[in-house]
Amino acid sequence: MATTAQPPTTPNDYSSVTKTLDLLAPRWSVWVLMTLSSQPLRYAEIKPRLPWLADGQLHPRLRHLTNAGVVERTEYAPRHVTYGLTGRGAELLPVLAVIASWGDTHLEKQLVTSKATGELEPERIPQAQNIDDTITLIAPRHATPILVTLQARGQASAKALATEAMPGYGLTAVYKPLDRLVADGLVTVTGSGDFQLSASGQALAPVFQAIATWAVLPSAGADPLRRPGTAPSQTRSGTWATTPTRLPAPAIPAASSAGPALAATTPPPDGPAWKSSDLFSHQIPARPITPAGGPRR
Repeated sequence: MATTAQPPTTPNDYSSVTKTLDLLAPRWSVWVLMTLSSQPLRYAEIKPRLPWLADGQLHPRLRHLTNAGVVERTEYAPRHVTYGLTGRGAELLPVLAVIASWGDTHLEKQLVTSKATGELEPERIPQAQNIDDTITLIAPRHATPILVTLQARGQASAKALATEAMPGYGLTAVYKPLDRLVADGLVTVTGSGDFQLSASGQALAPVFQAIATWAVLPSAGADPLRRPGTAPSQTRSGTWATTPTRLPAPAIPAASSAGPALAATTPPPDGPAWKSSDLFSHQIPARPITPAGGPRR
C-alpha cells in the first residue's frame, strides 16, 4: 500500500535541480568543465584535449558554460583569451564527483577480457562519460520530480505521481516519463500496479542532494546560477539506459603532444581528485545502438 507522506522537496527545489541538469546536459559540457578543472586554458590548449570536438562544437559549449556563470572568459589581448572555472564552477566539481560515482557503480558496462587474468571484467569508463550517461537518465523532463516523489513516498500510484510530481498535467501525461524510467531501470512496478524506486533509483538520493545543495545554497559572493536560455545482454551489467539523447563520438586519438588538463595541479581540499586517467581512461568508444533505438548507456 502506498504511503501518503508528502515529499520534502518543493516545486522550487525541483526547478533548481532541473536548471542545474539543463546546464550540464548538453553533450560535452561536462568534458569541458573537467578539462578546465586544473587551470585556465586558451582555446588552442583545450582543443587538443578534446580532439573529437569540431570547432563548431567546442565554441558553443564554451559560450553555454560562460553564459551559465561556471566558466570565465578572460581576454588579455585580441588574440590572447583564456577560459577557466569561476568560483561557482569550481564548487560544481564535488557535485560531478558524486554523479560520477553513481554512474560507475550503477550503469551497465561492457564485460571485457582482462589482460592480466584472461577473465571477463567490467570495462573501465571515463569519469566524464559516467557523468554524461547518468545525466542522460535523470535530465529528461519530469524525471526528477517523479524520482524524488517516489523517494519520499516509497510507493505511489500513477495518479498520485501525476498530482504531486506533474501538477497541471493530466493523468495520461505521467505514463510516458514513467515508462522511460522503468525501462531505464530506475523505477519498478509493484504487484499492485504502484510504482517504486529500484535499488539504483534509491541510490540517486546523494546525487539529487548534491545538485540541490549546489543550486539552492551558493556560497557567499559566488556567481548566481544563470539558466541558459530492454534487458541487458549477457555481456553487459548494471542499469540499462534506454533514453536516447547522445550519438556516439568519433574515435579520434588525442594529439600526443597535448595531454589531459586534469593532472597539472593539486585539487582543492573539498574537491574531487580528478586524474588524467579519470577523464580519458580509454579512447571514446562508438557506443552501439540497440534495435529498440536507445543507447547502451
